[in-house]
Amino acid sequence: MSSKQARRVTAAEATATVRSGQRVYVQGGCAVPRALIDALVARYQELSGVEIVHMHTEGDAPYAQPEMAGHFRHNALFVGRNLREAVNQGRADFTPVFLSDVPGLFETTLPLDVALIQVSPPDNAGYCSLGISVDCAKPASLAAKTVIAQVNRRMPRTLGDGFLHVSQINFLVEEDAELTEVVCPPPDEVARRIGEYVVSLIEDGSTLQTGIGTIPNAVVASLSGHQHLGVHTEMFSDGLLDLIESGVVDSSAKSYHEGKVVSSFVMGSRRLYDFVDDNPLIEMHPVTFTNDPFVIARNDRMVSINSAIEVDLTGQVCADSIGHMLYSGIGGQLDFIRGAARSRGGKAIIALPSTAKGGDVSRIVAELRPGAGVVTTRGDVHQVITEYGVADLHGRTLRDRAKALIEIAHPRFREELSAAARRLNLL
Repeated sequence: MSSKQARRVTAAEATATVRSGQRVYVQGGCAVPRALIDALVARYQELSGVEIVHMHTEGDAPYAQPEMAGHFRHNALFVGRNLREAVNQGRADFTPVFLSDVPGLFETTLPLDVALIQVSPPDNAGYCSLGISVDCAKPASLAAKTVIAQVNRRMPRTLGDGFLHVSQINFLVEEDAELTEVVCPPPDEVARRIGEYVVSLIEDGSTLQTGIGTIPNAVVASLSGHQHLGVHTEMFSDGLLDLIESGVVDSSAKSYHEGKVVSSFVMGSRRLYDFVDDNPLIEMHPVTFTNDPFVIARNDRMVSINSAIEVDLTGQVCADSIGHMLYSGIGGQLDFIRGAARSRGGKAIIALPSTAKGGDVSRIVAELRPGAGVVTTRGDVHQVITEYGVADLHGRTLRDRAKALIEIAHPRFREELSAAARRLNLL
Protein backbone atom coordinates (compact mmCIF):
# COMPACT_ATOMS: atom_id res chain seq x y z
CA MET A 1 0.00 0.00 0.00
CA SER A 2 1.36 3.41 -0.92
CA SER A 3 1.70 6.01 1.83
CA LYS A 4 -0.81 8.85 1.71
CA GLN A 5 -2.34 11.39 4.03
CA ALA A 6 -5.24 9.91 5.99
CA ARG A 7 -8.57 11.70 5.66
CA ARG A 8 -10.80 12.21 8.69
CA VAL A 9 -14.34 11.31 7.64
CA THR A 10 -17.53 9.74 8.99
CA ALA A 11 -18.10 6.00 8.96
CA ALA A 12 -20.67 6.41 6.20
CA GLU A 13 -18.27 8.45 4.06
CA ALA A 14 -15.43 5.97 4.55
CA THR A 15 -17.41 2.81 3.80
CA ALA A 16 -19.01 4.49 0.78
CA THR A 17 -15.70 3.75 -0.94
CA VAL A 18 -16.36 -0.02 -0.77
CA ARG A 19 -17.55 -1.23 -4.17
CA SER A 20 -19.38 -4.32 -5.41
CA GLY A 21 -17.15 -7.33 -6.01
CA GLN A 22 -14.43 -6.22 -3.60
CA ARG A 23 -12.85 -8.31 -0.85
CA VAL A 24 -12.98 -6.72 2.62
CA TYR A 25 -10.99 -7.83 5.68
CA VAL A 26 -12.53 -7.21 9.11
CA GLN A 27 -10.38 -7.09 12.24
CA GLY A 28 -11.38 -9.88 14.59
CA GLY A 29 -11.65 -11.01 18.18
CA CYS A 30 -12.94 -8.28 20.50
CA ALA A 31 -11.61 -5.52 18.22
CA VAL A 32 -14.31 -5.68 15.54
CA PRO A 33 -14.80 -2.09 14.25
CA ARG A 34 -18.54 -1.97 14.86
CA ALA A 35 -19.06 1.57 13.60
CA LEU A 36 -17.56 0.62 10.25
CA ILE A 37 -19.47 -2.66 10.01
CA ASP A 38 -22.78 -0.95 10.75
CA ALA A 39 -22.12 1.73 8.14
CA LEU A 40 -21.16 -0.85 5.52
CA VAL A 41 -24.14 -3.09 6.19
CA ALA A 42 -26.47 -0.09 5.97
CA ARG A 43 -25.49 0.10 2.28
CA TYR A 44 -26.15 -3.56 1.53
CA GLN A 45 -28.83 -2.92 -1.09
CA GLU A 46 -26.34 -0.86 -3.11
CA LEU A 47 -23.75 -3.65 -3.11
CA SER A 48 -23.39 -7.09 -4.65
CA GLY A 49 -20.75 -9.78 -4.35
CA VAL A 50 -18.74 -8.15 -1.55
CA GLU A 51 -16.61 -10.83 0.13
CA ILE A 52 -16.08 -10.42 3.87
CA VAL A 53 -12.96 -12.14 5.25
CA HIS A 54 -11.88 -12.49 8.86
CA MET A 55 -10.87 -14.84 11.65
CA HIS A 56 -12.98 -15.38 14.78
CA THR A 57 -15.09 -12.36 15.73
CA GLU A 58 -17.06 -11.67 18.89
CA GLY A 59 -20.56 -10.25 18.67
CA ASP A 60 -23.09 -10.19 15.86
CA ALA A 61 -22.22 -10.78 12.21
CA PRO A 62 -24.94 -8.78 10.41
CA TYR A 63 -23.37 -9.28 6.98
CA ALA A 64 -24.01 -13.03 7.32
CA GLN A 65 -27.77 -12.80 7.86
CA PRO A 66 -29.99 -14.53 5.25
CA GLU A 67 -31.24 -11.23 3.81
CA MET A 68 -27.65 -10.30 2.92
CA ALA A 69 -27.37 -13.12 0.37
CA GLY A 70 -26.11 -11.78 -2.92
CA HIS A 71 -24.90 -8.58 -1.30
CA PHE A 72 -22.26 -9.99 1.07
CA ARG A 73 -20.63 -13.41 0.96
CA HIS A 74 -18.68 -14.37 4.02
CA ASN A 75 -15.39 -16.29 3.92
CA ALA A 76 -14.53 -17.47 7.42
CA LEU A 77 -10.91 -18.36 8.13
CA PHE A 78 -12.14 -19.57 11.53
CA VAL A 79 -15.78 -20.32 12.31
CA GLY A 80 -17.10 -18.63 15.43
CA ARG A 81 -20.53 -19.16 16.90
CA ASN A 82 -21.84 -16.11 15.01
CA LEU A 83 -21.03 -17.79 11.66
CA ARG A 84 -21.72 -21.49 12.31
CA GLU A 85 -25.28 -21.45 11.05
CA ALA A 86 -24.41 -19.50 7.89
CA VAL A 87 -21.42 -21.72 7.07
CA ASN A 88 -23.25 -24.97 7.68
CA GLN A 89 -26.26 -23.82 5.67
CA GLY A 90 -24.00 -22.94 2.74
CA ARG A 91 -24.67 -19.20 2.97
CA ALA A 92 -21.05 -18.55 3.93
CA ASP A 93 -17.73 -20.14 3.09
CA PHE A 94 -14.96 -21.61 5.23
CA THR A 95 -11.27 -21.69 4.32
CA PRO A 96 -9.26 -24.20 6.40
CA VAL A 97 -5.82 -22.72 7.06
CA PHE A 98 -3.17 -22.64 9.77
CA LEU A 99 -3.30 -19.31 11.57
CA SER A 100 0.39 -18.72 10.82
CA ASP A 101 -0.38 -19.03 7.09
CA VAL A 102 -3.26 -16.54 6.96
CA PRO A 103 -1.15 -13.41 6.23
CA GLY A 104 0.41 -15.18 3.26
CA LEU A 105 -3.03 -15.59 1.72
CA PHE A 106 -3.35 -11.81 1.51
CA GLU A 107 -0.43 -11.80 -0.91
CA THR A 108 -1.61 -14.79 -2.95
CA THR A 109 -5.08 -16.34 -3.09
CA LEU A 110 -6.94 -13.70 -1.03
CA PRO A 111 -5.68 -10.26 -2.12
CA LEU A 112 -7.51 -7.58 -0.17
CA ASP A 113 -9.19 -4.48 -1.52
CA VAL A 114 -10.20 -2.99 1.83
CA ALA A 115 -9.24 -3.52 5.49
CA LEU A 116 -11.64 -2.40 8.22
CA ILE A 117 -9.74 -2.01 11.48
CA GLN A 118 -9.96 -0.33 14.90
CA VAL A 119 -7.01 1.53 16.40
CA SER A 120 -5.96 3.77 19.26
CA PRO A 121 -5.58 7.49 18.54
CA PRO A 122 -2.29 8.42 16.85
CA ASP A 123 0.56 9.34 19.19
CA ASN A 124 2.77 12.40 18.79
CA ALA A 125 4.71 10.64 16.05
CA GLY A 126 1.56 9.70 14.15
CA TYR A 127 1.45 6.01 15.06
CA CYS A 128 -1.80 4.20 15.88
CA SER A 129 -1.84 0.90 17.76
CA LEU A 130 -3.95 -2.04 16.65
CA GLY A 131 -4.44 -2.62 20.35
CA ILE A 132 -5.98 -5.93 21.33
CA SER A 133 -5.91 -7.49 17.85
CA VAL A 134 -2.60 -7.40 15.99
CA ASP A 135 -2.76 -11.07 14.83
CA CYS A 136 -3.82 -10.90 11.16
CA ALA A 137 -4.92 -7.26 11.30
CA LYS A 138 -1.51 -5.74 10.74
CA PRO A 139 -0.62 -7.99 7.76
CA ALA A 140 -4.09 -7.32 6.33
CA SER A 141 -3.65 -3.56 6.73
CA LEU A 142 -0.29 -3.65 4.97
CA ALA A 143 -1.67 -5.76 2.13
CA ALA A 144 -4.99 -3.97 1.51
CA LYS A 145 -5.34 -1.29 -1.16
CA THR A 146 -7.54 0.81 1.13
CA VAL A 147 -7.39 0.93 4.93
CA ILE A 148 -10.29 2.35 6.93
CA ALA A 149 -9.65 2.74 10.66
CA GLN A 150 -12.10 3.41 13.45
CA VAL A 151 -10.14 5.53 15.93
CA ASN A 152 -11.32 4.63 19.43
CA ARG A 153 -9.95 6.25 22.57
CA ARG A 154 -10.99 3.15 24.50
CA MET A 155 -8.66 0.94 22.43
CA PRO A 156 -5.50 0.19 24.44
CA ARG A 157 -2.18 1.33 23.00
CA THR A 158 -0.31 -1.96 23.08
CA LEU A 159 3.41 -2.18 22.41
CA GLY A 160 5.45 -4.46 20.17
CA ASP A 161 4.87 -4.83 16.44
CA GLY A 162 1.28 -3.64 16.22
CA PHE A 163 1.58 -0.05 15.00
CA LEU A 164 0.43 1.64 11.81
CA HIS A 165 1.42 5.18 10.88
CA VAL A 166 -1.40 7.47 9.82
CA SER A 167 0.28 7.65 6.41
CA GLN A 168 -0.55 3.93 6.02
CA ILE A 169 -4.26 4.58 6.64
CA ASN A 170 -6.56 6.05 4.02
CA PHE A 171 -9.55 7.03 6.19
CA LEU A 172 -9.77 7.77 9.90
CA VAL A 173 -13.20 7.54 11.51
CA GLU A 174 -13.26 8.92 15.05
CA GLU A 175 -15.82 6.90 16.98
CA ASP A 176 -15.42 5.92 20.61
CA ALA A 177 -17.07 2.72 21.80
CA GLU A 178 -16.70 0.16 24.54
CA LEU A 179 -14.73 -2.89 23.45
CA THR A 180 -16.41 -6.28 23.58
CA GLU A 181 -15.66 -8.15 26.79
CA VAL A 182 -15.59 -11.93 27.16
CA VAL A 183 -16.22 -13.49 30.55
CA CYS A 184 -15.72 -17.21 30.92
CA PRO A 185 -17.68 -19.18 33.55
CA PRO A 186 -15.65 -20.70 36.39
CA PRO A 187 -14.32 -24.21 35.81
CA ASP A 188 -16.46 -27.14 36.91
CA GLU A 189 -15.15 -30.24 38.67
CA VAL A 190 -14.25 -31.99 35.39
CA ALA A 191 -12.25 -28.99 34.19
CA ARG A 192 -10.51 -28.72 37.56
CA ARG A 193 -9.38 -32.35 37.40
CA ILE A 194 -8.13 -31.87 33.84
CA GLY A 195 -6.31 -28.74 34.94
CA GLU A 196 -4.56 -30.62 37.73
CA TYR A 197 -3.31 -33.28 35.30
CA VAL A 198 -2.07 -30.62 32.89
CA VAL A 199 -0.29 -28.73 35.63
CA SER A 200 1.46 -31.93 36.76
CA LEU A 201 3.39 -31.82 33.46
CA ILE A 202 4.43 -28.17 33.72
CA GLU A 203 7.84 -27.43 35.20
CA ASP A 204 8.95 -24.20 36.84
CA GLY A 205 10.43 -21.91 34.21
CA SER A 206 8.18 -23.21 31.42
CA THR A 207 6.67 -20.94 28.78
CA LEU A 208 2.92 -21.30 28.23
CA GLN A 209 0.49 -21.10 25.36
CA THR A 210 -3.13 -21.35 26.33
CA GLY A 211 -6.48 -19.87 25.41
CA ILE A 212 -9.76 -18.96 27.01
CA GLY A 213 -12.38 -21.30 28.45
CA THR A 214 -13.06 -23.49 31.43
CA ILE A 215 -10.07 -25.81 30.90
CA PRO A 216 -7.49 -23.03 30.38
CA ASN A 217 -8.96 -21.25 33.41
CA ALA A 218 -8.66 -24.44 35.44
CA VAL A 219 -5.03 -24.80 34.36
CA VAL A 220 -4.04 -21.31 35.40
CA ALA A 221 -5.95 -21.66 38.66
CA SER A 222 -3.83 -24.72 39.48
CA LEU A 223 -0.50 -23.03 38.76
CA SER A 224 -0.33 -20.94 41.93
CA GLY A 225 2.56 -23.01 43.28
CA HIS A 226 4.76 -22.58 40.20
CA GLN A 227 7.55 -20.08 39.67
CA HIS A 228 9.11 -18.10 36.83
CA LEU A 229 6.65 -19.10 34.14
CA GLY A 230 6.66 -17.28 30.82
CA VAL A 231 4.07 -16.66 28.13
CA HIS A 232 4.28 -16.98 24.35
CA THR A 233 0.75 -17.37 23.08
CA GLU A 234 -1.64 -16.32 20.34
CA MET A 235 -4.35 -15.34 22.86
CA PHE A 236 -3.87 -13.44 26.12
CA SER A 237 -6.79 -13.72 28.55
CA ASP A 238 -7.69 -12.83 32.14
CA GLY A 239 -6.39 -16.10 33.54
CA LEU A 240 -2.86 -15.24 32.46
CA LEU A 241 -3.28 -11.78 33.97
CA ASP A 242 -4.01 -13.40 37.32
CA LEU A 243 -0.76 -15.35 37.07
CA ILE A 244 1.19 -12.19 36.28
CA GLU A 245 -0.30 -10.26 39.18
CA SER A 246 0.41 -13.14 41.58
CA GLY A 247 4.04 -13.34 40.45
CA VAL A 248 3.78 -16.86 39.00
CA VAL A 249 4.44 -15.46 35.51
CA ASP A 250 7.45 -13.17 35.38
CA SER A 251 9.00 -14.47 32.11
CA SER A 252 12.42 -14.32 33.75
CA ALA A 253 13.35 -17.86 32.67
CA LYS A 254 12.33 -17.49 29.02
CA SER A 255 15.04 -18.40 26.56
CA TYR A 256 13.55 -16.10 23.92
CA HIS A 257 12.14 -12.63 24.58
CA GLU A 258 13.15 -12.87 28.22
CA GLY A 259 11.01 -10.75 30.50
CA LYS A 260 8.22 -10.31 27.93
CA VAL A 261 4.73 -11.70 27.54
CA VAL A 262 4.30 -12.30 23.80
CA SER A 263 0.83 -12.48 22.26
CA SER A 264 -1.08 -11.62 19.09
CA PHE A 265 -4.55 -10.82 20.43
CA VAL A 266 -6.24 -10.11 23.75
CA MET A 267 -9.72 -11.31 24.77
CA GLY A 268 -11.25 -10.77 28.16
CA SER A 269 -12.36 -8.04 30.54
CA ARG A 270 -11.91 -4.28 30.64
CA ARG A 271 -9.50 -4.92 33.52
CA LEU A 272 -7.34 -6.91 31.11
CA TYR A 273 -7.54 -4.24 28.41
CA ASP A 274 -6.46 -1.59 30.91
CA PHE A 275 -3.55 -3.79 32.01
CA VAL A 276 -2.11 -4.17 28.50
CA ASP A 277 -2.44 -0.45 27.75
CA ASP A 278 1.04 1.03 27.24
CA ASN A 279 2.53 -1.83 29.28
CA PRO A 280 6.15 -2.65 28.33
CA LEU A 281 5.75 -6.16 29.76
CA ILE A 282 3.34 -7.03 26.91
CA GLU A 283 4.59 -7.43 23.34
CA MET A 284 1.95 -7.79 20.65
CA HIS A 285 2.98 -9.32 17.31
CA PRO A 286 1.36 -10.55 14.10
CA VAL A 287 0.73 -14.29 13.83
CA THR A 288 3.58 -14.57 11.35
CA PHE A 289 5.74 -14.26 14.48
CA THR A 290 3.70 -15.62 17.39
CA ASN A 291 2.53 -18.71 15.50
CA ASP A 292 5.66 -19.53 13.57
CA PRO A 293 6.63 -23.01 14.86
CA PHE A 294 10.33 -22.16 14.52
CA VAL A 295 9.86 -19.05 16.69
CA ILE A 296 7.76 -20.99 19.20
CA ALA A 297 10.45 -23.68 19.44
CA ARG A 298 13.03 -21.08 20.51
CA ASN A 299 11.27 -21.02 23.87
CA ASP A 300 12.74 -23.81 26.03
CA ARG A 301 10.19 -25.86 27.99
CA MET A 302 7.41 -24.57 25.76
CA VAL A 303 4.03 -25.97 26.83
CA SER A 304 1.12 -25.71 24.40
CA ILE A 305 -2.34 -26.47 25.76
CA ASN A 306 -5.13 -26.97 23.22
CA SER A 307 -8.49 -28.71 23.16
CA ALA A 308 -10.39 -31.00 20.84
CA ILE A 309 -13.87 -32.18 19.94
CA GLU A 310 -12.89 -35.85 19.75
CA VAL A 311 -9.80 -38.06 19.58
CA ASP A 312 -9.80 -41.49 17.96
CA LEU A 313 -7.97 -44.52 19.31
CA THR A 314 -5.03 -44.01 16.93
CA GLY A 315 -4.49 -40.44 18.17
CA GLN A 316 -6.13 -38.43 15.40
CA VAL A 317 -7.43 -35.16 16.84
CA CYS A 318 -10.55 -33.51 15.48
CA ALA A 319 -10.83 -29.92 16.68
CA ASP A 320 -12.74 -28.08 13.96
CA SER A 321 -15.97 -29.97 13.25
CA ILE A 322 -18.62 -32.26 14.68
CA GLY A 323 -18.75 -34.73 11.85
CA HIS A 324 -19.61 -32.71 8.75
CA MET A 325 -20.83 -29.74 10.81
CA LEU A 326 -18.12 -27.10 10.92
CA TYR A 327 -17.64 -25.80 14.44
CA SER A 328 -14.46 -23.71 14.57
CA GLY A 329 -11.32 -24.02 12.47
CA ILE A 330 -7.68 -25.06 12.43
CA GLY A 331 -6.52 -21.85 14.09
CA GLY A 332 -3.15 -22.05 15.77
CA GLN A 333 -3.40 -25.52 17.30
CA LEU A 334 -0.92 -27.26 15.05
CA ASP A 335 1.37 -24.21 14.88
CA PHE A 336 1.88 -24.49 18.63
CA ILE A 337 1.89 -28.27 18.82
CA ARG A 338 4.70 -28.45 16.29
CA GLY A 339 6.54 -25.56 17.92
CA ALA A 340 6.26 -27.07 21.41
CA ALA A 341 7.29 -30.49 20.11
CA ARG A 342 10.52 -29.00 18.78
CA SER A 343 11.21 -26.97 21.89
CA ARG A 344 13.90 -28.23 24.25
CA GLY A 345 11.90 -29.84 27.05
CA GLY A 346 8.63 -28.82 25.42
CA LYS A 347 5.24 -30.47 25.79
CA ALA A 348 2.34 -30.48 23.33
CA ILE A 349 -0.90 -31.16 25.20
CA ILE A 350 -4.44 -31.85 24.01
CA ALA A 351 -6.89 -31.51 26.91
CA LEU A 352 -10.59 -32.34 26.69
CA PRO A 353 -13.43 -33.69 28.83
CA SER A 354 -13.98 -37.41 28.35
CA THR A 355 -17.64 -36.92 27.38
CA ALA A 356 -20.05 -34.48 25.73
CA LYS A 357 -23.82 -33.94 25.78
CA GLY A 358 -24.15 -34.37 29.52
CA GLY A 359 -22.11 -37.57 29.55
CA ASP A 360 -24.07 -39.35 26.82
CA VAL A 361 -21.30 -39.22 24.19
CA SER A 362 -17.67 -40.27 24.54
CA ARG A 363 -15.09 -37.86 23.16
CA ILE A 364 -12.54 -40.66 23.02
CA VAL A 365 -13.84 -42.61 20.02
CA ALA A 366 -12.93 -45.73 18.11
CA GLU A 367 -13.22 -43.85 14.83
CA LEU A 368 -13.79 -40.20 14.04
CA ARG A 369 -17.26 -39.37 12.79
CA PRO A 370 -17.68 -39.24 9.00
CA GLY A 371 -16.68 -35.77 7.87
CA ALA A 372 -14.65 -34.99 10.98
CA GLY A 373 -11.60 -32.84 10.30
CA VAL A 374 -8.18 -34.03 11.46
CA VAL A 375 -6.51 -30.88 12.79
CA THR A 376 -3.68 -32.63 14.63
CA THR A 377 -2.48 -35.80 12.92
CA ARG A 378 -1.61 -39.00 14.70
CA GLY A 379 2.02 -38.22 13.84
CA ASP A 380 1.87 -34.86 15.65
CA VAL A 381 -0.04 -35.84 18.77
CA HIS A 382 1.84 -36.08 22.07
CA GLN A 383 -0.08 -35.98 25.38
CA VAL A 384 -3.87 -36.30 25.52
CA ILE A 385 -5.49 -35.49 28.86
CA THR A 386 -9.00 -36.00 30.22
CA GLU A 387 -10.28 -35.86 33.78
CA TYR A 388 -9.19 -39.53 34.04
CA GLY A 389 -5.51 -39.05 33.36
CA VAL A 390 -2.74 -38.55 30.82
CA ALA A 391 -2.16 -40.63 27.69
CA ASP A 392 1.35 -40.12 26.32
CA LEU A 393 1.06 -41.16 22.67
CA HIS A 394 4.17 -39.86 20.97
CA GLY A 395 6.32 -42.65 19.60
CA ARG A 396 3.83 -45.30 20.71
CA THR A 397 2.34 -48.05 18.58
CA LEU A 398 -1.32 -47.99 17.60
CA ARG A 399 -1.90 -50.81 20.09
CA ASP A 400 -0.27 -48.84 22.91
CA ARG A 401 -2.20 -45.73 21.92
CA ALA A 402 -5.52 -47.52 21.99
CA LYS A 403 -4.78 -48.93 25.46
CA ALA A 404 -3.70 -45.55 26.82
CA LEU A 405 -6.69 -43.68 25.39
CA ILE A 406 -9.19 -46.25 26.64
CA GLU A 407 -7.71 -45.83 30.13
CA ILE A 408 -8.51 -42.08 30.10
CA ALA A 409 -11.96 -42.48 28.53
CA HIS A 410 -15.01 -42.28 30.76
CA PRO A 411 -15.44 -45.65 32.52
CA ARG A 412 -18.93 -45.98 31.05
CA PHE A 413 -17.45 -46.25 27.53
CA ARG A 414 -14.27 -48.27 28.13
CA GLU A 415 -15.78 -51.70 27.46
CA GLU A 416 -17.41 -50.46 24.27
CA LEU A 417 -14.13 -48.85 23.12
CA SER A 418 -12.18 -52.03 23.91
CA ALA A 419 -14.57 -54.11 21.81
CA ALA A 420 -14.24 -51.65 18.93
CA ALA A 421 -10.47 -51.69 19.26
CA ARG A 422 -10.44 -55.47 18.95
CA ARG A 423 -12.70 -55.31 15.92
CA LEU A 424 -10.25 -52.84 14.35
CA ASN A 425 -7.28 -55.08 15.27
CA LEU A 426 -5.89 -52.40 17.56
CA LEU A 427 -5.96 -54.75 20.55
